Amino acid sequence: MTDYFEIQIKINPDIEDIVSEMCFETFDCEGVVLAEETYKDLEMISTTEGTLRVFIKDEKSPEQISDIVAGMKNVLHKRGLSDIETGSFECKVIQCEKQDWSKKWKEKWDITRISNKIVVVPDWIEYTSKANEVVIKLEPGCAFGTGTHATTQLCMKAIEKYMPLNAKVADIGTGSGILAICAKKFGAECVYGCDNDETVIDVAKENAIKNNVKCTFELNTADKLNEKYDFVLANILHNVLAAIMGDLKNIMKHGGYLVLSGILEEKKDIVLDAVNKNDLKLVEEAHQNQWVALVVKNMD
Repeated sequence: MTDYFEIQIKINPDIEDIVSEMCFETFDCEGVVLAEETYKDLEMISTTEGTLRVFIKDEKSPEQISDIVAGMKNVLHKRGLSDIETGSFECKVIQCEKQDWSKKWKEKWDITRISNKIVVVPDWIEYTSKANEVVIKLEPGCAFGTGTHATTQLCMKAIEKYMPLNAKVADIGTGSGILAICAKKFGAECVYGCDNDETVIDVAKENAIKNNVKCTFELNTADKLNEKYDFVLANILHNVLAAIMGDLKNIMKHGGYLVLSGILEEKKDIVLDAVNKNDLKLVEEAHQNQWVALVVKNMD
């Protein structure tokens, strides 16, 4: 058991998943609590929504940790998010007594059933699959894409529904590689995943090995690709999707599908506008909680 810090960050609840992933990538992070609710007589009397609690085992000082968190806000600003969209990012760092937080963290995770056929299982849990199930084994929290978030689930359901058998697939912004792995398990002939964050590439490769599938992962972006694909996945921030829509279309075959996710309900028109400007045909608009995924087709 070791000393650890608890970081409390005041943020807009809409981006808590994005910030939590940034914490995993930046710190020796043992866990994140997005929100805790207290109920009495079946009514909620309090909630910590808007305060991200991050638990880390870093040898940095509280001042250094606060500076790093402030830098995360600057990164989000560069990605096009305003102060209103990020929240205040007020940061409080608390040094906590020794305890084995990693065990408590794992206690919070369980098997996630995405659909009747898709199941995501934490790496440390034994699970016997049923007939025709697609089981994906992951270490939650290692990179963006743990299977628990609506944006990831919407993409996985789209793979199950729309991806042709023996498809050539590209996963842009692959993160943990979960979508690439899912596509391969659903019968894709070849799967390519890329990300502009070099720290997640090894994670994606390790997850593919855990799942006994062959995918290619590398540090890259859509604008640098020369191949054409039957099925493209992009689970990224709405403003990035809008900005790279032309690049995404360029890597789609005629009749190919593109799944766009990571879109908040109130931001979907920004992405839809980019879809229309690039003459892509909307096939389905899927919703889960406050998130939207768009399935579009290239008819050119």
